[in-house]
Amino acid sequence: MKKMKRVDSINVIPFIDIMLVLLVMVLTTATFIRTGLIPVDLPDAKGTATEHKPSELKLTIQKDGTLMLGEEKTPITLTDFEQRVIAGGKEMTVVLYSDKDAAFQNFVGVMDVLKRLGHEQLYIVTDKQK
Repeated sequence: MKKMKRVDSINVIPFIDIMLVLLVMVLTTATFIRTGLIPVDLPDAKGTATEHKPSELKLTIQKDGTLMLGEEKTPITLTDFEQRVIAGGKEMTVVLYSDKDAAFQNFVGVMDVLKRLGHEQLYIVTDKQK
């Protein structure tokens, strides 16, 4: 009978190769998630090009009740907000950032506009409780 040879070591090179491939995949994916999009220089189009509707509308209710739209840093009214929602269509998502000390009436006003328009795509951003 043949005696089995004892293995005192394990070859870890294939394991290291697999881990490096996984690391590259994670880092590549994390960069796309962090930036939100891949930078692309889009070509110009003339004539029949249709205007792209925004897929997301960010609305901020500040502590003093001022409504701010996106990153524009200019105050808007509920009427302006309503027009933006109508222009964006029902498939557009409204993302609402509201200061916790803002008057509840401001939040109710925004919700009233969305309900009147039958708009259901709404996210309310909050901080996770510690």
